[in-house]
Amino acid sequence: MAKGAAVTHVIVLGNEKGGSGKTTTAMHLVVALLKSGRRVGAIDLDLRQRSLTRYFENRRKFSELNGKDLCFPVISEVEPCAVDSREESTRRETENLATALSALEGCDFAVIDCPGADTHLSRLAHIHADTIVTPLNDSFVDFDLLARIDPETGRIAGPSLYSEMVWDARKRRAMTGVPGSIDWVVLRNRLSATRANNKKRMGEELEDLSARIGFRLARGFGDRVIYRELFPTGLTLLDLGGKGAPVRLSTMSHVTARLEIRSLVASLNLPGAAAAGPTEEAAAAAAA
Repeated sequence: MAKGAAVTHVIVLGNEKGGSGKTTTAMHLVVALLKSGRRVGAIDLDLRQRSLTRYFENRRKFSELNGKDLCFPVISEVEPCAVDSREESTRRETENLATALSALEGCDFAVIDCPGADTHLSRLAHIHADTIVTPLNDSFVDFDLLARIDPETGRIAGPSLYSEMVWDARKRRAMTGVPGSIDWVVLRNRLSATRANNKKRMGEELEDLSARIGFRLARGFGDRVIYRELFPTGLTLLDLGGKGAPVRLSTMSHVTARLEIRSLVASLNLPGAAAAGPTEEAAAAAAA
């Protein structure tokens, strides 16, 4: 996408490991930005599983079956390429992603959900990114994609696969002359409420690594069942609330979860995307 005159801020949800919460984060981020009055586009680059696409399809069906007025982004699809020639496939995928991004040039934000794998399309998306959001489960299995841990000393031995990919995307973006740098935010996702040695050590290692390779740390979503229950209806925590909401808030845990979404949006420091204040959550809690 030629971004010299474009104003669309591209947000890429990336992590080469599946199950880290990329799609859930992408969906909640899209709805949060829409509810803040911004124009939002969405692209699903997981051309096989298509979880984000299915999420929006479920949302559309829920809206139609229940007569609920839900917000939707502009959805732009990337055409899959199945030619045998690797060179030709790379060329077509580059063109197809550029076309999909061009279709969102009227949007304030374009949210791209990448697959949990290293693909050419995913690498291209990272180069286009203004903000990269990397959800990370509180596990050293997930941490291994960011950095290698020395088994003898237990300390960071060096960057790993995904960190090297982001570094390469930053270099390639700089080489193209696109103004601005990539802001990389790593979300500690599915954090438990308990104090545990693993949680403490993960925090220490991530703080050390963030200074070394240049990302910011933010708190993601807690380990709550509600996030896993919403997919079949296509709803998000921000669709739950008091009077007039598609679904009423049922517990204080749900109210707290909504605050997690607001906190996440605020921590990304996106241009013109102020998160809703605590007064909205207080009203929802009173109506629940």
